[in-house]
Amino acid sequence: MSRFTTSRPRALTAGAVLAVSALTLAGCAAATPVEDDGTITVVASTIVYGDLVSTLGGDAVTVASLIESAAQDPHSYEASARDQLAVSEAELVIVNGGGYDPFAEALYEAAGEGAILVTAVDESGLLEDDDHAEDEHAEDDHAEDEADDHTTDDGHDHIEGFNEHVWYSFHAMEHIAEHITEELISLSPDDADLFNTNLDSYLSDLEVLEAQADTIAETSGDRGAAVTEPVAVYLLEAVGLHNDTPTDFTEAIEEGSDVPPSALLEVLALVEDDHIALLAYNDQTSSPETERVREAAVEAGLPVVSFTETLPEGSDYVEWMSSNLDALAEALA
Repeated sequence: MSRFTTSRPRALTAGAVLAVSALTLAGCAAATPVEDDGTITVVASTIVYGDLVSTLGGDAVTVASLIESAAQDPHSYEASARDQLAVSEAELVIVNGGGYDPFAEALYEAAGEGAILVTAVDESGLLEDDDHAEDEHAEDDHAEDEADDHTTDDGHDHIEGFNEHVWYSFHAMEHIAEHITEELISLSPDDADLFNTNLDSYLSDLEVLEAQADTIAETSGDRGAAVTEPVAVYLLEAVGLHNDTPTDFTEAIEEGSDVPPSALLEVLALVEDDHIALLAYNDQTSSPETERVREAAVEAGLPVVSFTETLPEGSDYVEWMSSNLDALAEALA
């Protein structure tokens, strides 16, 4: 067993995904296929995008999320036969992309790619904002046969220099919501008014979140932040903080590999720096190193703000992000 609480997965190949139909994977939550009731059937890789498309589609969609709980880690999720069946019956599949949820991409490929696929990273607009990441992505497209520093052993590329946790960016969610709405209209033109009304309401909610972040940024004082993973970095930047954590540390934690001792020492020193405003801690992916950093932050009197990669139970996206912003405001007060 790994010494890490969670680890990066080996993605299912198309053959492996098909073979899983003969297996029962104990302990794995699974999406439940739904009967055809005239609604648009949607499968999302995580509840974050499941919540989004439910908000946009209303009663005109039936949504299944492969990962539904904050207790499940997307990095180590193992797809089930039921998941494969749900994806094969879907009209619209939503994945994050960027190497974050390769299990969902593998399910889509194994299903024959018959459904419309929305990849959040591609629609986020953030690749265009990151020239380095865009260049790396373009190189990947034209040099698949070359060795690549950001290709993991699961066969799916992580875009070097790019933070794939795009749902923590409100601007990204605007673009993603607009694209999903376009696809919903293409699938059910008669419901276009409903979809556009829901989109307008959702965009208004995002504007409220952006205003909340702007207010916090006025008092953040251009300070730095330490993180155990880059999951919430877009949100930290929205409130005026910049991530000062060495990438050697965060990349090792994300990939479930050994943290270089020098990187760990650098982070331990960082949390004692007066310029650092807080430690952003990912509750869904932890290791002995991240626990050690958290303990050091507590001992140094540095506020620790916990984040998750999926929605807390009983919360929707807007409520979740508003709560995250409240926690940041309290830490910065």
